[in-house]
Amino acid sequence: MKVKLLVAALFGVGLSFGCVSKQHEVSIEADVSQQGPTINKDIYGQFAEHLGRGIYEGIWVGKDSDIPNTKGFRNDVLNALRDIKVPLVRWPGGCFADEYHWRDGIGDPSERPVKVNTHWGGVEEDNAVGTHEFFDFVELLGADAYVNGNLGSGTVREMAEWVEYMTSDKNSTLANERRANGRDEPWDIAYFGIGNESWGCGGHMSPEYYVNLYNQFATFIKTPPGKKPKLVGSGGHTEDTEWTDVLSANIERNMDGISYHFYTLPNSDWQNKGHATEFDQSDWFKTMERTYRMDKYLRDNIAKLEQNDPDGDIGLYVDEWGTWYDPEPDREPGFLYQQNTLRDAVLTAVNFNLFHDYADRVHMTNIAQMVNVLQAMILTDGADMLLTPTYHVYGMYKVFQDATAIPYSIASGEYSNGEQTLPAVTTSIARGTDGKVYIALVNLDPAVDAEINLNLSGADFASLSGQILTADAITAKNTFDAKGQVKPTAFTADADNFVLPAKSVVVAELK
Repeated sequence: MKVKLLVAALFGVGLSFGCVSKQHEVSIEADVSQQGPTINKDIYGQFAEHLGRGIYEGIWVGKDSDIPNTKGFRNDVLNALRDIKVPLVRWPGGCFADEYHWRDGIGDPSERPVKVNTHWGGVEEDNAVGTHEFFDFVELLGADAYVNGNLGSGTVREMAEWVEYMTSDKNSTLANERRANGRDEPWDIAYFGIGNESWGCGGHMSPEYYVNLYNQFATFIKTPPGKKPKLVGSGGHTEDTEWTDVLSANIERNMDGISYHFYTLPNSDWQNKGHATEFDQSDWFKTMERTYRMDKYLRDNIAKLEQNDPDGDIGLYVDEWGTWYDPEPDREPGFLYQQNTLRDAVLTAVNFNLFHDYADRVHMTNIAQMVNVLQAMILTDGADMLLTPTYHVYGMYKVFQDATAIPYSIASGEYSNGEQTLPAVTTSIARGTDGKVYIALVNLDPAVDAEINLNLSGADFASLSGQILTADAITAKNTFDAKGQVKPTAFTADADNFVLPAKSVVVAELK
C-alpha cells in the first residue's frame, strides 16, 4: 500500500525563475489514528566504499595517528555519525566489492597484500581496513553491518568461507582463525549482498545468467541458527525494471530483497553531469525533476514485485542513491569528491518522503556515500572535519526511524518550468517509537513560499515544534572556513495554518 495520495495542481501555481508569484496553496489531510507500514530504520543506512578518501582519512586514520581515534577510527567522525543514529553501513562496495578478496584484509596488517584499486583512481590499497576493522567500526557506531560479497571475480567457496569466518560459533578451522586474529565471538550480519551491479562493473551479466549464479552462491551461504543475514540480489538501476522482474520471478528461495540504484545527475548526462556548487534556478529545477523520477522508478519496480511476489516477502533495497556531479577541478576524478549545498539537503528530504511513501516494500537504502565521496555526510581535510547540509537532514529525520507511517492526502500545488511540473511541497507523517506524531515538509521551489493548511483528525494538535533547514542562497554550503552556513534552526508554528519558506526542509513534532 502506498501511503500517499497526490492531488496536484488543485491550488495556486508558482513559477520559480525570477517571476513574482503568490504563495503555493497546499492542503494536507490525515487521520492520525490510522496506521500505515513501519518506516524501517535501515532506510537511513549509509555506504562506505574503498574509494578516494572515503575510508582512508575520512574514517580510518590508524591507531598511531595524531588525529584522536578509537581503534584507528577518528573520534570526530564517529561522534558525528552517532549523533544521527546511523543504523546500517554497507561495505566494502560498490564496484570495489566484486574485486575484493576477504583474505587480503585479515591477519597482521603489516603482512597484508597491497593491491591496486582498478575502479577508483588506480591507487594502492593496503587492506588496512578489512573484516575485523569494519566490524569494529559498526560496533563503535552501534550500527548493523551490510556486507557485499564478491560474485564478479570470486568463487562460491570464497564467499561461503567468508560467511563462515564471520558467523561460525563452532570449533572449525575458519572460526578458530577468526579467534586467533582477535575476535572470539562471531559477528552479526544484518544483510549480505551477492554481487553488486552485476549488469555493469560486477560482470556485465544478463539477469537470466545472474539468476543461476545467485541460486548457486546463495545455496552455500550457511550460518548457525539465528545468524543468517537477509540476502540481497543484485538488481537494476534508473528506469530499468527487468532485473527486478526476472529476479523476483525466478529466485524462489534465499532472497529477502533486490537492490536498486539511482543517481541524481542535474543534466541526466554521464558525460556532463552538472556542477556541484555553481548553478542557477533552472539547474535547481532540473536536479529536482531528475531526483523526483525516483517516485516513478520505485512504483514501477514495486509493480513487478507485486506481480511476482504478491505475499510481499521481497523488499526493494535502494542501496545506492544520491547526487553525482562533475569532478571538482584539481582533484583526482576517480575519488568522486564533491561539495554539498542546500540543494542536496532539499533533494535528500524529497527522497526520504518518497521512501516513506513506499515503506511497505522499501525496507533499506544506502546513500552514496558516508564521508568524502559523492553526497557525503562529512568532509574531512586532514585533522579537520565539517558537516554537510545532507548530514543535517539525516539528523532531522532520525525521529522517523522505525516510526509508523500515517496515511495522508495532499494537494501540493505546482512547481513548474515550462511544461514540466513537480509537486511544490512533499510531506510525510508518522508516529515515532516515542509515541509522538511527527511531520516532515519539503518546499522544492527555491523562490516561492508555501501556505500550508493542515487538517488532522484523530487527535487535537495546537502547534508544531521542531527544526527548519534553509539558507538565503540556493548555492549555500558549509566550508572549512565557514562550517555553519547551512544548519538547522528552531521552527514553531500553529498546527492548522502556517508558511513553509521556499527551498526549505522542516521536521516538527505535533503538539
